[in-house]
Amino acid sequence: MPDDASPAEIIGIMGRAGTKGVSRVKCRVVDGPDKGKILSRNVMGPVRLGDVIMLRETEMESSGSFGRR
Repeated sequence: MPDDASPAEIIGIMGRAGTKGVSRVKCRVVDGPDKGKILSRNVMGPVRLGDVIMLRETEMESSGSFGRR
């Protein structure tokens, strides 16, 4: 586990994008300097509510466009 990563719990799945298994999720940072912060992220692979993911950065939000024009 990387030292600079923060654990975040998935609290909502907002949608899927593309054919590569990317999901847009809302997650709450569980530990670290941004504890309690709620972020939206693009996540690859299968995810469920309650899963814990490790975030390398907790400053930037994901965009909502998913590459649509």
